[in-house]
Amino acid sequence: MKMKSILSLVLMLFAHSLFAADIQFVASASRTQVAVGEIFEVTFTVNGQMQRFTPPAFNSFQLAGGPNQSSSMTSVNGATSVSMSLGYDLVATREGNFTIGPATVMIDGKQYRSNSIRIKVVGKTASASNNQANGNPAGNSTGSPPIDITKRLFIKAAADKTNVYQGEQLAVTYKLYTNIDIVDNGVDKLPEFNGFWSQEIKMNTQNIEWTTEIYNGVRYNVAALKKVILFPERFGKLKLDPLGMTFVVRQTVPSNDPIEQFFGGAVKDVKYQVKSSPLTINVKPLPEVGRPADFNGAVGRFSINATADKTSLRANEAVNYNIRITGTGNLKLFKAPEVTVASDIEKYDPKITDNITETLSGASGSRDYGFLLIPRHEGNYQLAPLKFSYFNPSSGRYVSLATEGFELKVAKGAPGSNVAAVTGLQTDIKELDKDIRYIKSNINLSKDEQGFYGSGSFYALLVSGPLFFLAAIIFRNRYRAQNKDASKVKNRNAGKVAAKHMANAQRQLLNGDEKVFYEAVYKGLLGYLSDKFGIQAADLNKENIAQQLALRNISQPVISQLIETIGLCEMARYAPVSGISEADVFEKSKGIINSIENA
Repeated sequence: MKMKSILSLVLMLFAHSLFAADIQFVASASRTQVAVGEIFEVTFTVNGQMQRFTPPAFNSFQLAGGPNQSSSMTSVNGATSVSMSLGYDLVATREGNFTIGPATVMIDGKQYRSNSIRIKVVGKTASASNNQANGNPAGNSTGSPPIDITKRLFIKAAADKTNVYQGEQLAVTYKLYTNIDIVDNGVDKLPEFNGFWSQEIKMNTQNIEWTTEIYNGVRYNVAALKKVILFPERFGKLKLDPLGMTFVVRQTVPSNDPIEQFFGGAVKDVKYQVKSSPLTINVKPLPEVGRPADFNGAVGRFSINATADKTSLRANEAVNYNIRITGTGNLKLFKAPEVTVASDIEKYDPKITDNITETLSGASGSRDYGFLLIPRHEGNYQLAPLKFSYFNPSSGRYVSLATEGFELKVAKGAPGSNVAAVTGLQTDIKELDKDIRYIKSNINLSKDEQGFYGSGSFYALLVSGPLFFLAAIIFRNRYRAQNKDASKVKNRNAGKVAAKHMANAQRQLLNGDEKVFYEAVYKGLLGYLSDKFGIQAADLNKENIAQQLALRNISQPVISQLIETIGLCEMARYAPVSGISEADVFEKSKGIINSIENA
């Protein structure tokens, strides 16, 4: 019993030391540049229980209110944290650059100090002067100078790394920073990842999670708008285009109405367009020195393993040979490994199975290549070890691996045995003939006086043989000529492929899945344009699409409807669309494709 008590005390002290090590005491200001007579707020936040708080001396500032105390408690995965804040309303009294010193707080007998804050005070504005003349020295919101929205609402693109190798994965997050009321929003332009293979991280767009962050000494509410994993496909300085959005913000405006002043002043809603700053990624080429001959573009950290479900079998029996590559990196960009087997072993194309998760830490998991092998004759066969090489960007070196080899012992198959080989959804059935067949007895031979030989049908069939052969040659040559040009084949089949996408969109519309519906319409329209006019996927932006259609004499109303529908589908992936129903979007998309086909 005494031992348990000692152990519990040690654990409590250890937990207490860990909690104390995580204490954060931060000072922030609502604005770091104010005018003389303008009110602003300074807040001190600590993630713990305050026992004794000592504010700094607010020299050169007049205390207008406070302290305003607030607290919050959060629990994540059973871990509970407490946060407390104390806010002071201050008014600048003179111009200059001033520093608000650190505050101190006692937590569990230990003293913590916050950071300092630098405040720049500029000359008195006309509105601030009017406030003081009207007996409002604190400078309430109705008399504040015009709000600089650029410092209160902006989008910031952040990458976990900006100096990578070709093929190395990086994560990019587009964050919204705001400390102003937002009434409405909409997406203007999504970023284009030219030169990258992208994999978007799934997010709950219906319930965005907000956090608080101190940026340049100012506290903001922060929300992640888009998260994506990128894999550079070429080296050089690659630029990520900005994410553009339009917000409707609510601003306080001066008012001479005493009733409006009593309730905080008048407000108005203003549209404001925001774009994130372009982000440049420096992509280095993969080194030539030390590159293995079997390297095929794998970049990351991987391991490889091979298994065979059996090594002893009969001829015409199937063996499942599986290769699994596990790790972190560009797993989805791998090419199927080259498996070399003896000529007496029949090999089928591999079945690929992915178990990959995408987070801000990157894409990780495993990819399986399942090969079906069928030895046709008895004997001993070798499955040689499979070589696999990848580039490790952390060490800057190539790594070569090899799997285990296997020996297949194949016994003689059963006479007349059939083999059914199943690969995915395809079933291949093969029957092997015997070298010697039994002689069939009891055959009755008779002569038919009016037989088929020498009849009119006999000669007609005799002549039709060469004619059918000649027709088959003509058809074959014509078919080869029509399908020689892959772009023309895509052009002819563009309408059929688009019809499949539209059929899928109609199914999603009936199922009520709005997001998947808009994705199907979006893919259908872009895929149709790519196949019909030979536009590369990297060039499928609105400006280029409009230009290409105009060159092909497509009417301007059809082009405008197409660009509008594509933009609507893009916006629907991030926010609900109002003003038009999904059924109208579906019919409109079908009409656009029909108009282009008729043109």
